[in-house]
Amino acid sequence: MPNTASPKYGAQNNGPESTLTSREREIAELIAWGATKKEIASHLFIAERTVENHARSIYEKTGCRKSNELSAWWFCHRFRIPMSLSPLAQKAVVVIAFVIYSFGVSMGMPEEPRARTRHVRTVGRAGRVRRKENNCQYKIAA
Repeated sequence: MPNTASPKYGAQNNGPESTLTSREREIAELIAWGATKKEIASHLFIAERTVENHARSIYEKTGCRKSNELSAWWFCHRFRIPMSLSPLAQKAVVVIAFVIYSFGVSMGMPEEPRARTRHVRTVGRAGRVRRKENNCQYKIAA
């Protein structure tokens, strides 16, 4: 029987974020930025079902039930906002941090995710129609 008190099994950690695997942290960040499971699968070159399994695990470990809760949780952990604040103060701090962070991203700060964009162009040729998609590209923050 494995020693479940060892740090490998989650003991002596600083919260749910330290128990997430690196892949789960990547997926949690992409979900927090509003990516769909299909977009995440395409970006990370994994199956959509794998993303669903990781997402289920992330929701269990963090105690979140919805993607917007996960988004707030991720921003709180990313900007080290204490979870012990009242929910109203916590939401206010998250919104302020998000606005500042988004403003910096829109101003071209390096190493941050780009805004989600999707361009669809339909090209017709000799009776057949071809659809080209330029799916959004996400970049994981370090």
